[in-house]
Amino acid sequence: MMLFVLSVITSGCKNEDKSPSYHKGEMTILTDESFKSVTEALAEGYMINYPETKIKVSTKKEDLGFLDLLNDKARIVVMSRDLSPEEMKTYKERVDRNFLPARFAADAVVFIVPKNSTKESISMDEISKGMQSENKEFIFDGTNSSNLNFVAQRLKKQPRDLKFSVIPGNKNIIEELNKYPDKIGVIGLNTFSRPYDKESEQLRNKVKILPVESHGKLYDTDYENLRKMNYPFTRVLYFLTNEGNFNIANGFIRYSCTQLGQMIVQKEGLQPYNLYRREVQMR
Repeated sequence: MMLFVLSVITSGCKNEDKSPSYHKGEMTILTDESFKSVTEALAEGYMINYPETKIKVSTKKEDLGFLDLLNDKARIVVMSRDLSPEEMKTYKERVDRNFLPARFAADAVVFIVPKNSTKESISMDEISKGMQSENKEFIFDGTNSSNLNFVAQRLKKQPRDLKFSVIPGNKNIIEELNKYPDKIGVIGLNTFSRPYDKESEQLRNKVKILPVESHGKLYDTDYENLRKMNYPFTRVLYFLTNEGNFNIANGFIRYSCTQLGQMIVQKEGLQPYNLYRREVQMR
């Protein structure tokens, strides 16, 4: 079933009561380190279009960023996991808004091994059993992180029930994985998804991404598998805000969901959530 439908703006990307302040002012976006790159690229694009705005991107573990939003310590956060019914209820009560996620990109959690590893793929069964093993063979970037949260959700487990090792930071996992040849790193695809970026290329050359076997088929993280959500650990990134009017946060969300913002998402090597039809008239 196709998740990504042809649309201009999803329901979570609606315009609110218009106010001129969307094009000037300052704002901080909280994002997990795993998708900092795409968030920064969108922020830079917005500031180019609206020079009187200043947007800072600050990294914070996904769960902690969501708590800051609920407690009015942040105006906008980037999320990847599904909220529980209780979390949605709390969001509506605290923020006084319906839960309308502004979805803007398909990212993925990927499993990596050193370049010289003989391992060529990994199965859902291996992942499930490995996350219960005392060997702690999977390395995550920390607790409360988007990667751990998403894998736990995909396995229908609570993060506290899983067993794993920790190396803080997605890039650090890549850099240090050679020291642990019997381990498997778990990082966000956006860590090195930028196709023409020199640093991303250097990071990609140090590791090997393992295709994931599910129901007898192997899936990698190409555009097609992300678009159709065939890759088992595809995740949809979305913005949440507590801003009730059309100020800078909602202006930024609208921009990210339009064609210009979606082109930036694609340049980041991720799958845009909103697809745009290109029409050519023949005479």
